[in-house]
Amino acid sequence: MQTSSDRHEYPAHWEADVVLRDGGTARIRPITVDDAERLVSFYEQVSDESKYYRFFAPYPRLSAKDVHRFTHHDFVDRVGLAATVGGEFIATVRYDRINADGLPASAPADEAEVAFLVQDAHQGRGVASALLEHIAAVARERDIRRFAAEVLPANTKMIKVFTDAGYQQKRHFEDGVVRLEFDLEPTDRSLAVQRAREQRAEARSVQRLLAPGSVAVIGAGRTPGGVGRSVLTNLRAAGFTGRLYAVNKAVQEKELDGVPAHRSIREIDEPVDLAVVAVPAPYVPEAVAECGEHGVQGLVVVSAGYAESGPEGRERQRELVRQARTYGMRIIGPNAFGVINTSPGVRLNASLAPEMPRPGRIGLFAQSGAIGIALLSRLHRRGGGVTGVTGVSTFVSSGNRADVSGNDVLQYWYDDPDTDVVLMYLESIGNPRKFTRLARRTAAAKPLVVVQGARHGGAAPQGHAVRATRLPHATVSALLRQAGVIRVDTITELVDAGLLLARQPLPLGPRVAILGNSESLGLLTYDACLAQGLRPLPPLDLTTAASAEDFREALARALDDNGCDAVVVTAIPAVGETSAADEALAQALRSAAAAAPAKPVLVVHVELGGLAEALSAAASTAPQGAASARLPTGAAGATPGAVPGAGAEPGTAPPPAVGATPRGPGTVPPAPGTTPPDSRLIPAYPAAERAVRALAEAVRYAQWRRDAAEPGKVPEFEDIDEKGAAGQIDGLLARGEGLTLGMEETCVLLGRYGIDVRRALPAPTPDDAVAAAGAVGYPVALKTTAPHLRHRADLGGVRLDLADEEQLRRAYAELTELFGKPEELRPVVQAMAPRGVDTVVRAVIDPAAGAVLSFGLAGAASELLGDTAHRLIPVTDRDATSLVRSIRTAPLLFGWRGSAPVDTAALEELMLRVSRLVDDHPEVVAVSLEPVVVAPHGLSVLGATVRLARAPLRDDLGPRTLPVI
Repeated sequence: MQTSSDRHEYPAHWEADVVLRDGGTARIRPITVDDAERLVSFYEQVSDESKYYRFFAPYPRLSAKDVHRFTHHDFVDRVGLAATVGGEFIATVRYDRINADGLPASAPADEAEVAFLVQDAHQGRGVASALLEHIAAVARERDIRRFAAEVLPANTKMIKVFTDAGYQQKRHFEDGVVRLEFDLEPTDRSLAVQRAREQRAEARSVQRLLAPGSVAVIGAGRTPGGVGRSVLTNLRAAGFTGRLYAVNKAVQEKELDGVPAHRSIREIDEPVDLAVVAVPAPYVPEAVAECGEHGVQGLVVVSAGYAESGPEGRERQRELVRQARTYGMRIIGPNAFGVINTSPGVRLNASLAPEMPRPGRIGLFAQSGAIGIALLSRLHRRGGGVTGVTGVSTFVSSGNRADVSGNDVLQYWYDDPDTDVVLMYLESIGNPRKFTRLARRTAAAKPLVVVQGARHGGAAPQGHAVRATRLPHATVSALLRQAGVIRVDTITELVDAGLLLARQPLPLGPRVAILGNSESLGLLTYDACLAQGLRPLPPLDLTTAASAEDFREALARALDDNGCDAVVVTAIPAVGETSAADEALAQALRSAAAAAPAKPVLVVHVELGGLAEALSAAASTAPQGAASARLPTGAAGATPGAVPGAGAEPGTAPPPAVGATPRGPGTVPPAPGTTPPDSRLIPAYPAAERAVRALAEAVRYAQWRRDAAEPGKVPEFEDIDEKGAAGQIDGLLARGEGLTLGMEETCVLLGRYGIDVRRALPAPTPDDAVAAAGAVGYPVALKTTAPHLRHRADLGGVRLDLADEEQLRRAYAELTELFGKPEELRPVVQAMAPRGVDTVVRAVIDPAAGAVLSFGLAGAASELLGDTAHRLIPVTDRDATSLVRSIRTAPLLFGWRGSAPVDTAALEELMLRVSRLVDDHPEVVAVSLEPVVVAPHGLSVLGATVRLARAPLRDDLGPRTLPVI
């Protein structure tokens, strides 16, 4: 796009879509010679005041020379970027490299002058802040380290853009102009500012989709049936509080079911906030173009025929997203089930669910429409019958999630006052780094429960375009748990945990009291607690003759016991028990629980439909005749019961009146002596294992919350030679990509970070082995390093404690006789290390998840059982401590069966040093220390490998941008 005289080709990688402060989107791209007319048109729409602020003088129009200057760039010393909507400029920014005297310059000058111009109609949308992030990233790429800007004192908006960015800056006033100078090196503050802006913008973009003031259904059929007409019917039935329109090119009537009907969205005289697109895929582009031209803010595309249908559909999906973003719109879908918002002020059911879910405090996200149906059905049944009135605040089914993803919805739920608990069904994670970061922040405020589908398929569903990860699912799960995510395996567990977390306070510890009228059920609960790592107290058997008052007194005593953190009540029906007895027992349990609001209470029942209904029935301010229609198990062609787990639970009963709002974990408990109607809805479970599993997840999450409140630190080590390591790495990479270092190079690099590796000397012949032993000193170890025998002591390729030459020569002969010639075995000699526990420390940079540190015991058994723990890099001191203790074989490090405890402090320090090495130098893409022998005092690294490659791109550290389609 540039002339042949330009020094660099068009930098396409600078193009990016961004979300602005108001939730709309814009495209940022380099300005080229083809933009002359766009630039002139843009400038004509800028006010005289804005022009004056830009040029410090009246400047009504651009001259031909100006247009040439502002559109011809070399993309090195002169760079211009534009923010566009609908293909037209809404803002521009440029930098010009200057020298110390402020004159035009080239490298090695590392300062540039920067200037912005934003169209008045788009000021206040955060356009300048987004452009500053991107132009700063471009400048750093071109070895510019500092920006200078001259601003008139009256131009307070632009001064604020610079001062709020978070960079280190200097500011002074001269000749009537404010001169700002700031370094472009990202700081903790600039990164925090960037992420805070990202959160506000992405949350607002989702909020516009979930709380529109007006909705148009494009493709609403003239006769009942069909996807579009179904969505229109569902919107009406839910009582949507905003304006509703039906759009169909063939419509002749002025109304469809009482909804104003139009042949095109262009015919609608009023603004439309949200459009639900339900036309066949070939007609979607025309509908999107009409929406964009009309100023629609967002789209829910339920139409199918996109990436889920193959390569042609995938390209159609890319074009859909590109087209929508051109107009500043965001998309849920395509192939989406829809969105729901139960807020009384919105009542939006823009989905294929024929009934509105019960209002509640649970945010629900599902990538799969079928699983979304199952979750809504299960929450409806469990929330209304078995366990009390618990419903949904908002629901998003993203389909192919070509644009809006789980990350965006997390941004919205993070500070949504109507959502206390987040439940997510994910089949793929498009940006694991970002998801982990957002999950950690969200989990610190409210519980986040995730079940991941397609765990063992090895690939994402066909409609999902995501980066591949080399990490096994177990590793990904461990990293999510590190971020505070409550990881479960089934949608049943998802709902079980969600209902507990939505209704009960977090437990203060793992101590569980068990009481009930069945000794056997109590013992099952006790065993389940032990299996989940809880600390159950001996079960209290009240016998089958226990009355409701006996239950109340026993529960009150248990809750009053300082040695108890939670209570599980087990109950079986008595012969001939009546519904009145069920209600009496439920009232007794609620009464006792209300007196101790700081401890969770769960009920395990056996086919007690009456008790389950009574437990869930709370006095409500809603009329007792309020609508509470049951949600079907299938919609839009789905077969009822086809989705596993969508069926009713044992003991379900018709739901009580809508209106009671459950208390979330983050809310303030009621004052003593008061029991609000919705304060203590007690969750009940049909099996002890399910109740205890949900409780155990709550205990672990509560512990994570306490630990997260006091995060660890990444320690500084005075003996680290970071600069020397960087120089060595640069020198080594000059030899080529994908370099595995030799032993000497490995030892030197690790030594710069205080990691001492015991050198192993090659022994190609017996005489060489003897000479090596003489150099390192007896006793020695003789080891084979052939790939098929390396680190496999169980195969016999290692001889230890060789005290003299005779033993060494005999061992050498044995190895060559058993396994082959020396040139095949590659034997080495190494000084013996103090006895201890053999461990393995590894670090790897995954292209999707980032840098990961792993730890486990050495040996085939640990590898076979997958007994390895993982943490994201950089690792803190607390992370290192927990990492050592996370593996199942950790007792071997702490004196198991009378053995001497080993030096875990030295082990933790080693892991922190490895973490620092990889974090400081992303070119170190893999480190393996094996074995690391941890003795009672100190440790020995006996083997090490390091792999180098050019640093992979870190999209989580660059400027804000939407994923590339």
